[in-house]
Amino acid sequence: MKIRYFAWVRERIGKAEEVVDLPAEVATTSDLLMWLKSRGEEYDWALERPEVIRVACDQVHAPPGTPLAGVQEVALFPPMTGG
Repeated sequence: MKIRYFAWVRERIGKAEEVVDLPAEVATTSDLLMWLKSRGEEYDWALERPEVIRVACDQVHAPPGTPLAGVQEVALFPPMTGG
C-alpha cells in the first residue's frame, strides 16, 4: 500500500510517501495510524494525536475505522484551517 504524507505530517516523518506491507492485524484506518506510530520516533511525533489526523483512502475522505481492504493509497493530512 502507498501511504502519502502532507504538510506538517510529512515534515515530521521526513518523507512525502512510502510503500508498506501492512501486517494482517492492520485492518482499518485507525489500526493504520496506531501501527505507524509504532514505527519510530518521527512517526510517533507526527501522529501523537491521531484523532486530529485526516485520512483519505484512494482519494476519498475516510472516517476513523474505515476498512482498508482493497485500498491502494492512503493519504494523511493534518487538520485544515482557513477559508
